[in-house]
Amino acid sequence: MRIGILGLGRIGAFHAETLSGLDAVESLVFADPSAGAAQAAAERFGARVADSPGALLAAGVDALVVAAATDAHPALIRAGVAAGVPVFCEKPVARTMAEGVAVRDRVRGSGVPVQIGYNRRFDAGFAAARAAVRSGELGALHTVRCTTLDPAPPPAAYVAASGGIFRDCSVHDFDIIRWVTGREVTEVYAVGGNRGADHIARAGDADTAGAVLTLDDGTIAVVSNSRHNGGGYDVRMELHGFTDAVAVGLDERLPLRSVEPGAGFPSGTPHAFFMDRFADAYRAELTAFTEVVAGTRTSPCTVEDALEAGWIAEACTLSRAEHRPVPVAEVRQP
Repeated sequence: MRIGILGLGRIGAFHAETLSGLDAVESLVFADPSAGAAQAAAERFGARVADSPGALLAAGVDALVVAAATDAHPALIRAGVAAGVPVFCEKPVARTMAEGVAVRDRVRGSGVPVQIGYNRRFDAGFAAARAAVRSGELGALHTVRCTTLDPAPPPAAYVAASGGIFRDCSVHDFDIIRWVTGREVTEVYAVGGNRGADHIARAGDADTAGAVLTLDDGTIAVVSNSRHNGGGYDVRMELHGFTDAVAVGLDERLPLRSVEPGAGFPSGTPHAFFMDRFADAYRAELTAFTEVVAGTRTSPCTVEDALEAGWIAEACTLSRAEHRPVPVAEVRQP
C-alpha cells in the first residue's frame, strides 16, 4: 500500500522510518509546511514529496498518517475522511474538546476508519496487564496506580500550546486506565504544583500533577505525573486485585534505584525518552493501522476513545483550578 504522511517533524520522521520497514507498505508520500523537511525525509526514505495535503491525497495514497501540529489535526482528519482514505492521527484529535466533538460527528457514519495514536495500547506489558484483568486472574480490582514522569520539561513554545499537563501528559494514563480495566472514570480530584521550570508556571500550567480517579465500579486509580524526573523516563502501571497484583514497567531499565541493602534491581540503563521506551509499541501500532487500511481489523483506538480520555483531562483541569472533585459528566459535551 501507499501511505501519505503529513508532518515530518520528530514524530512524523519516526513514523516514516517505522512505515518504511513494514512489509505491507510499498511506498510513501510526504508533505510538510517546511519543504526542506519533507525533501530531507524523502531522500532518506525514498519517498515522493507533495506540495500540499490536497496534492498528497491526489497522489493515490491508500491511507493517511497525520503527524502535523495539533491545530491542523481536525482539518486533516476531515480531508482524509472526505477522500475516503483511512486516517491515523497522533493525539489529540483537536486542541479543544468542542473541535474534537465536531470531528467525531463528521467521522461518525462515514464508513472511513480513523485511528488515534495512543501507543501504550500496543505495548506488550500493558497488553499483558489487560489480559490479566479481563481473564479474572486478579479478582476484582480495588486499586490502580499509573505513573508518567518525563526526564526533562518540554520547551516553552510547546508548553504554551499543549493545553496543560493533564491534556498533554496525563491523558496517556487516562486512556490506558480505561483500556486495561475496561471501566469508565466517573469522578476526579486533581492537584498540581510548580517546583521547576519557570516557563511552565508562566503558562499557567503545572510541572508536577496528581489525580485520584473513581471508576464506575468503585475502583480507585491514582495518577502521578511530572516534567522533572532526573532518573529518566518512567512509565508504570500497577493493578491490585483481591486475588493478585501485576505491574507494567518493572524491568531492568526502570529509572528508579532501590536503597534496600543488597538489592541489585534494576541494573540496566534507564529509559531516557518516550521513543526509546515505546519503540516496539509504535511499530505494533502502525502495523495495526496497515491492517485497518487492509480491512482486516477495525480501528483499535477510535475518535470516541480519544475523546473519553480527553473528558477525564478536562475534568482534572477544572478540578485543579477550583480545588474540588469534578464528575466527568459535568464537563462532557453531547
